[in-house]
Amino acid sequence: MITSIVALGLLGVIFGSFVNALVWRLHEQAEQRKKKPKKQAAAHTPALTARDLSITKGRSMCPNCHHTLAAKDLVPVFSWFWLRGKCRYCHKPISWQYPLVEVITGVLFALSYVSWPHGFSGVGVYQFVFWLFYLIVFMVLAVYDLRWFLLPDKVVFPLIGVALVETVSVAVWQHSWASLWQPLAGGVIIFGLFYLLFQVSKGAWIGGGDVKLAFALGLMAGSPVAAFLVLFFASLLGVFGSIPLLLHGKDNLKAHIPFGPYLLSATVLVVLYGARITEWYTGFFLPGV
Repeated sequence: MITSIVALGLLGVIFGSFVNALVWRLHEQAEQRKKKPKKQAAAHTPALTARDLSITKGRSMCPNCHHTLAAKDLVPVFSWFWLRGKCRYCHKPISWQYPLVEVITGVLFALSYVSWPHGFSGVGVYQFVFWLFYLIVFMVLAVYDLRWFLLPDKVVFPLIGVALVETVSVAVWQHSWASLWQPLAGGVIIFGLFYLLFQVSKGAWIGGGDVKLAFALGLMAGSPVAAFLVLFFASLLGVFGSIPLLLHGKDNLKAHIPFGPYLLSATVLVVLYGARITEWYTGFFLPGV
């Protein structure tokens, strides 16, 4: 048990490093597509090529000077602290985002193992592998949305595709129509609600990326009830997240609060603890039902 928790935690930390690299590459690719290359930080800073920004072929590099990093610079968490949060080559600061994302991803991997509600035999293991993939994508989307207030289609659409594949394959594995229609119903309901809010507010309340993401998260939630729980907890987290901004006099909350991270956090909460929360609620407020 302990060995598995530690192993998954370390695996999560490693994938957290990948998340950081992927987020940076996706953003740089988007900047290049705008045909307005960012001004180089210094005259000697090399321009980035398509190969440099390739997710499969690109080498890890400093986000400031673009110097290729050696293996000793790439040890998750440790290297950042060893170098005191600075690049070994240009000595410019490296954001605390890097170790933080690595640690959070590691914690999520370990916590998921401890709290996994579907067990670790048969289809439960199959679903858990998908879940670890989802966690990686969740981290990519959360970091991207927090930094640039955008949920890139390049990540959201593949997530929807994978979630559909899991939903259909699990239903076939279990020979259960309920395992198919309940996740689909959850996805359609939450997507429909978000699409309505998006149209009514003309994008003022939620963004188009949230609408597309909602369908995938509804599938992962697994049922209409769980999908509504995701909405409830996302809204609750959003309220708590807006309090500091209100206290600091931020009037335009939409300009300061991306909703994607709250949706993703709520989905993690519901997938891992939704059944327990529902049981507690029913037992406390509806005893005997």
